[in-house]
Amino acid sequence: MSAHPTTPVPGCAAVVVISMVVLLAACQAEPRPTVAPPAPSPSASIVRPDGSSCPDHPTPACTGAPKGVRLTEVPLNTEDVAYKVQTPGAVLDGVHIRGPLLVHADDVTIKNSVIDGHVTNADGDRSFRFTITDTTVGTTRTCGPLPAIGHDKYTATRVLVQGHSDGFRVSGDAVDIRDSYVKLCSNPGDHSDGIQAYNGGKGLTFHHNTVDQREAEHITAPIFLVDEKSEDVVVTGNLVMGGTFSIQVRNARGKQVVRGNKLVDKSWVYGPVDSECGRADWAGNELVTIDANYRVTSIVGPLACEGAS
Repeated sequence: MSAHPTTPVPGCAAVVVISMVVLLAACQAEPRPTVAPPAPSPSASIVRPDGSSCPDHPTPACTGAPKGVRLTEVPLNTEDVAYKVQTPGAVLDGVHIRGPLLVHADDVTIKNSVIDGHVTNADGDRSFRFTITDTTVGTTRTCGPLPAIGHDKYTATRVLVQGHSDGFRVSGDAVDIRDSYVKLCSNPGDHSDGIQAYNGGKGLTFHHNTVDQREAEHITAPIFLVDEKSEDVVVTGNLVMGGTFSIQVRNARGKQVVRGNKLVDKSWVYGPVDSECGRADWAGNELVTIDANYRVTSIVGPLACEGAS
């Protein structure tokens, strides 16, 4: 049977009847080719409100008091050697304290500041909650023998610690430290540590920090968490270097998580690890090499747990 054309429909293909079958072309515009979206650029590991950033682990470029911040010097109010905060909820923003900072009130906030001495929240048997962010603690002119920041119930984020033989002290509950950079020094007789638990408590998170102990001489470890009073210790995503045995995590009750950390190869004195392997949740840790800016340049291999179970 022959084909019979029909009246054209505006904007559509002609309708043709062949052997009683009607074929109707779609009345749609031809589809446009799909264009794949551009690949996203690699995101920085740390980005601060002022735009400074780090592509990988923390360095001085993205920790401490931001460059260009206007600092107001605060007079020392305790025996002319320290500054004491006694007002609950006080905010120290953009201050320069030329000595230690004593936090003697709850819910104190420290940010965008420079503290030449150490920061402590201990007042006899009492201690007080505080947070410290984007702040430099210590100077390169001295090497203080006391821990740069302690002792419990504090959160530290993007802090730069320098000029101290001990970085962070954990002597109680609820300590959260992340995205911070620690460059350690030492004095004769010191036992320098990047973080140490002493009469520790419950709930410690040490995540995505850089601890450089390579230039300190009188040392224990970048990570020294062996206190029997500690409970629930989480050590993840850190970059560490130096120490006698660089990573020491043992004796805590509850969980002991050691995952995704990177240790600079051959930076230790005696060995890379002395930890409680039988009880630790140990996975994804690696030996690496780095450049002068703490960028990982190669993965040497997996970092196995070593030590008594």
